[in-house]
Order: sequence, then structure tokens, then C-alpha cells
Amino acid sequence: MASQEPKMTSQEPKTTSQEPKMISQESELASQEPKMISQVSELDSQEPTVTSQEPKMISQESELASQEPTVTSQEPKMISQGSKSASQEPNTPSQEPVTTTSSNPPSKYSNRVVLKSILEPSDRWKEFVGERVVVGGWVKSSKEVNKEPAVPEQTTEGPNVSPRHRDVRCVEIFQSRIPIFRSIAKIFGGGGSSHPVREKPEPAIPEPPRPSVAYLLVSDGSSVASLQVVVDSSIAPPSQVLPIGTCILVEGVLKEPSIQAKHSIELEVEQILHIGKVEQDRYPLSKKRLPLEALRDCSHFRPRTTTVASVTRISSALTFATQKFFHDKGFLYVQVPIITTTDGEGFSEKFQVTTVLGKDGKQNDTGGVSLEVVKAAVIQKSNLVEELKRSESNREALASAIQDLRKTNQLASQLEAKEKLKSGPSMKADKYSFYGDFFSQQTFLTVSGLLHLESYACALGNVFSFGPRFRADRKESAKRVSEMWMVEVQMAFSQLEDAMNCADEYFKFLCEWILKNCSEDMNFVSKRIDRSISYRLQSMISSSIEKISYMEALKKVAVKFEINQEWGIALTPEHLSYLAEEVYRKPVIIYNYPKELKPFYVRLNDDGKTAAAFDMVVPKAGTIITGSQNEERIDMLNKTIEELRLPREQYEWYLDLRRHGTVEHSGFSLGFDLMVLFTTGLPDVRDVIPFPRSRGKANN
Repeated sequence: MASQEPKMTSQEPKTTSQEPKMISQESELASQEPKMISQVSELDSQEPTVTSQEPKMISQESELASQEPTVTSQEPKMISQGSKSASQEPNTPSQEPVTTTSSNPPSKYSNRVVLKSILEPSDRWKEFVGERVVVGGWVKSSKEVNKEPAVPEQTTEGPNVSPRHRDVRCVEIFQSRIPIFRSIAKIFGGGGSSHPVREKPEPAIPEPPRPSVAYLLVSDGSSVASLQVVVDSSIAPPSQVLPIGTCILVEGVLKEPSIQAKHSIELEVEQILHIGKVEQDRYPLSKKRLPLEALRDCSHFRPRTTTVASVTRISSALTFATQKFFHDKGFLYVQVPIITTTDGEGFSEKFQVTTVLGKDGKQNDTGGVSLEVVKAAVIQKSNLVEELKRSESNREALASAIQDLRKTNQLASQLEAKEKLKSGPSMKADKYSFYGDFFSQQTFLTVSGLLHLESYACALGNVFSFGPRFRADRKESAKRVSEMWMVEVQMAFSQLEDAMNCADEYFKFLCEWILKNCSEDMNFVSKRIDRSISYRLQSMISSSIEKISYMEALKKVAVKFEINQEWGIALTPEHLSYLAEEVYRKPVIIYNYPKELKPFYVRLNDDGKTAAAFDMVVPKAGTIITGSQNEERIDMLNKTIEELRLPREQYEWYLDLRRHGTVEHSGFSLGFDLMVLFTTGLPDVRDVIPFPRSRGKANN
């Protein structure tokens, strides 16, 4: 409503203000006129807007208007270097943008500020009190607190009393609030006139929602700590922002909490930029802490939990540390193939790659039909095609018969391939055995990239690779799944001892990197998962590694587990853990294994019994690194391939490296997922792999 002067509650309006923090070099004082309309907050106050004939002064930054009848004002905090005063022209807002000169810059590819830059380290928040920022994240917990209605001050100056605060009779309260009392009053003359008894009651006037404040703990995944975000009900309905998992993008001012709590800083929201709602009845996460086993069934949501988020950040740090270590040591990164025709170990369980599948996902094969029956059908269909060709009477029938014959020939080729595969791995695969398949010969998902990496080591010196490796192992294990990532290293002109030293130095570098660069995550892991994890990592760095031969290890475990000291017995994970955790209590390298226990490419020692291979075993994790010196002598490698009856044609390219410019070389592979398992103290590798694949489990 227009008037010469805005109507106030009393002659002396109750004005709450805060002195502005002047960080600007050229900012001028905002106008002291009471006609300040916020441009930042677009939500109107619940009170009617007071207009005037005076020019409207528009501030770029003002707090929300109070919900109380009295006029409450709060001066904005000025953070820009050169903000100008409000425009003097009527109804003309200032076009000068707000420039934040914060030591907490927004993300380069987004206008939001990453929470880690505010919350870590734990005392850094003091630098940002009073700054305006945009933050985004997901609600992890929430609560709503109702505001206590303020009691308006009584005044004795009758002529200036606002009409909103005039005396009200009890009858009027009953009539306005409760429909039945209003109807009874009208019937018995309370309304001043007679009305029919059966008059339809007027609809009740719904009471406005009670003002409240939503307190949200918001995380954007950048740190363990969460930021407390305060949203007034006048900014956004609490029902939209309270549900767990809601994504919000908000703008506001960072302040110290008005109430002492465990949070040192909070964001008072002035504007909602985005709300990503949640279907609460279908969202699997809740306030309660879910066990890790239950989270495996919703692997696409579990990164939103604090535990999995910390594990992911630690895993990312280990990835970076791996690249840094080998880059600083002069190694070159090489990508090796995932699809290969070579068995990297000679006796591993592999996944075969094929495109010969029907539309229903089942293999287009026999259905119980024998090869002889299919061959007889081929002869019969061939005769039918010949007859139709001679007659030339029905071209459509001829085309159909030719198509049928082609499919029958394809089925016969598949059956022949299966028969040849059943006869043993030493039989040469005929190229026609895979007629209709994508590749002309058997292909697999790689078990190891070490063989391919050798070809680059024999040309470039020291190289490494990092990628997924696959094993079709049907055994259930807490430290083995079908798809795991491996760091693989090959070094030319090096022997077994060189590979051991490099593996030891690389392992200690990873432990040290995590302690130095993931302190907040490691503190969380120490509290929630394993209290001794930081001490264990530190002991790995400070202790010297123990090196023992296979026979020494066998003698020690034979006494403890009462087994025969028989040459060739494989050391079980239980045996290895006993050596690292109870006997030596530090990392142990076991070397010179029997040649039968190691892959075909490992160099045979001069004794003719042992292979130049090693395993690194660490406490609480078992075997993390395996390595070897590879056989550079072509005659010895040929002999091993023949003894194991491996398909020689698969390894002709590998033998070429020995025929042309052979050299001594060694290397090792580190189970990257097992390293993450060791640094976090978790017991199951499926909880550190983002999307674990195991037998019968590949849901996304």
C-alpha cells in the first residue's frame, strides 16, 4: 500500500543491526533509509511490502527480512574490493557484481567452494568467518527446530497503535478460529442477526506453518568433516531439504554457531540455488550406520557414506603416489591390452572373450545335438540347394535354403571347435574353429600384463603399468575377486635382488605418502575401523625387511602347524601370516620357491630346483607383492613350455624377445586393492573396490 511514509509498528521501530565488516577499499556506507530491499535474497518477507514515493534504494547484499511485525534490519557484510553504493536513480539497481576476495576460491570448473578448503585443517575455518560462499553437497543428517514466537512489546501511546495489535474480544477469537463456535454464536444472536440453524459452516482458515529452522549436515565428498548448513523456513520449506540424501546448492554467509556445538562454523543460507529431491521410501541409506555387507548391494550409493568416501580418497592418494614414485625413478608408463590370446601364467583360470551368443544371451550351440547329426544336416541341406538351383523355379525358396545352410555350417564349426578344445591345450587351434566369432582365435581377459610389459622393457628400460586383471576363480575369498587392479613393473638389465629392493622401496613410499597426505582420513579410519593402523604403517616405514628362503620359511611353519618339511609344499596364507605377524612382526620376503609353484617364465636357478621368484608378505594383509627374475635363455624357456604342454603358438611372440636381443630383466606386481585394504584396515577387499565383481555378483 502506498503512503508518504512507511507504516511502522511503533514510533521507535525496533531495529536490529550489525556493524558491517568493511573489507573493501572503496566501499561506501549503505543508505540509512529504512527502504532497503535485498537483491541477493529473492524470497519476500511474510509481512506486506511497504512502498513509498521515495526512490527505492537497492542493496546488493542484505539479510532476509524478519518474520516479526517489528522492522528488523541486518547490515550486509561487504567482501568486494570495489563495491559501489546503491544507485541514486529511482528504481535502478546497481549493476556492479559482487567480487569475493576470499582466500577460499571457488572450484575452477564450478562456482561452488569445496568444503575441504574450509574444514581442513580443523582450525582453518577462522579465516573464512563472515565470507559469502556457494557450497553444494548431500544431506547426511538433519533436524528441524521450531522458532519461539516473539511477544510484541506493549505500548501506551494509543493513537499510534497498529491496527494489528488492537484489543480483541474472546468471542472474536472463537469466531475466527473455531467454525463451530462461530456458528453457535450466530444462532444465539452473537452475530447481530438471525440465520437459519442449518447454515453451512464457513471453511476453517488454515493456520500458517510455524516458522522453523533446518540444521543440515552437508558433505560434498572432499573431506571427512561435514559443514552445518542453516536454512530458515522462509528460504525453503523444511520438507524439501530435510530428507537424507537430498542434494543442495546454496549461497550464504559463513558464521560461528550461535549455540555452542561440536561444529566450529556454519553456513547461514540466504539463497537456494538447487534442490535435488529424494524418494525417501526407495533411498537405501538412512541415519543409522549400515554394515558394510549391506552396502555392497547398493554400490552406486555407498560412496555417500563416510567410510567408503574415506577409503576412496585413500585409494586415490595411493594411485597418485604410484605415478609419482615411478615417474621420479625414471620409469615409463605403458598401457597393456585387456584382451589377449596369451595366458600370462600358463595355468590360470581365464575368462574367454566371444561374441557368438544368441539374442537371449545363451550360446548358439548344440542344445544337445551331436556333431555327426549336424554334419548330416549340412549334406542334406546342400543337396536341397543344388536341386533348387537346377530347377530355377522358386527363387525365394532358394534364398531361404541358402540361409539355412549357412547357419547349419556355422553351428558345425562351433561344435568342431569345442571338440578340439576338449582334446587338450597342446592341440593347435585351427583358425576355422572360430568361424562367426569376432576374433579368429581364442581370446581371453588378461590375467597379467607382465609378458606384454617385457616387450617394452626390452626396448625402453624401466616401465610400469596399472590396470585391471581378471581371474575366473570360483573360490570365495575375502582377498580375491574376479576383477582386481594391479601395478606391474619390468626392469631391463636387472636381477632378482634389484626387483626385491625396488618393491621394498615402493611399498614404504606408499605407506609414508598416506600418513603425510591423508591425515584426516587416517584419523577417521583409526577411530572407526582399526585403532592401530597408523602405528602399523609407521612401523612398516621404519623397519627393515626380512628376507628368507623358501626352505627357511618351511622349517618355521612346519613346527608351528605340525606339517612335514616336504619339498614343494605350497605355503598357505595362514603360514605366511604367521611368519609376518608372529615370527618377524614386520614385512617378510620369501624367495627361491620350487619351480613348480611359480609361472613358466620365471628364471630357473642354477640348482635346477628353485625359481628366482619372491613374495612380499606384510602383517594383517598377507602377500601384497609377487615378483621374479624372468628367463632370458630361449632354450630354457622352450624346455619349460614343452614340459608344461603349453600351446606354443600362443607364446611365439614372447619367444621372439629371446631370439632377438635378449637381456636379463626382472619385475614384480603389486595388488593395488590389497594395498588399499592394508592401509585402511578393512577385512574384505569387496569393501575397497568401487564395483566388486565376484562369482554370481555383477549387478551394475
